[in-house]
Amino acid sequence: MDKRGKLLAVWEHYLTTEIAIEFKACLYFFAILFFYCIYQLFMGSTQASILHMAEMIFLAYAMGYVQVYLMSNFDEGEALRGREIVCVGICSLIYAGISVLGGWFGKTVWISVLFFWYVVFLYICVFLVYKAKRKIDDKIMNDNLKAFQARRAVHAKRD
Repeated sequence: MDKRGKLLAVWEHYLTTEIAIEFKACLYFFAILFFYCIYQLFMGSTQASILHMAEMIFLAYAMGYVQVYLMSNFDEGEALRGREIVCVGICSLIYAGISVLGGWFGKTVWISVLFFWYVVFLYICVFLVYKAKRKIDDKIMNDNLKAFQARRAVHAKRD
C-alpha cells in the first residue's frame, strides 16, 4: 500500500471512530435529557435549563471519547463481563456525580441515585442494541457472501 493509501486508511478509521462517538453522544444525551424532562414535569415545571442541557451534551461527548479511547468501547463489546460491568458502573457514577454537581435534579440525592440506576439500565439497553445490530449485520454479510459465491460458481461454469 502506498503512502496515500495508508493516509486514506487512517483518515477513514478516524472518521469512523468520530461518527461512532457522535452517535453515542446523541444517543446518551437524548436518554439523559428524557430523564431530566420527566423529572422537570414531575416537579411541576415545563421549563428546562439550557445550562443543564449544555452540561449534558458536553458530558455525553466527553464520555463518548472516554468510552472509545480509554474503556475499549465496552458498550459495543461481545459480552457484559467483569471489566464491562465495572466500566458501566464507573460511567454511571460519573454521570450521576456530574448531575449532582450541576444541580440537574436540585441536588436531591435520591433522584441522583435513581438517575444512576437509569444510566446503568441505559448502558445495558445500548449493549443489547449493539449486540442485536451485530447479529443482523453478520446475517446480512453471510447472505451476501452466499449470493456472491453462487454468482461466482455460475460464472466459473460458463468459463
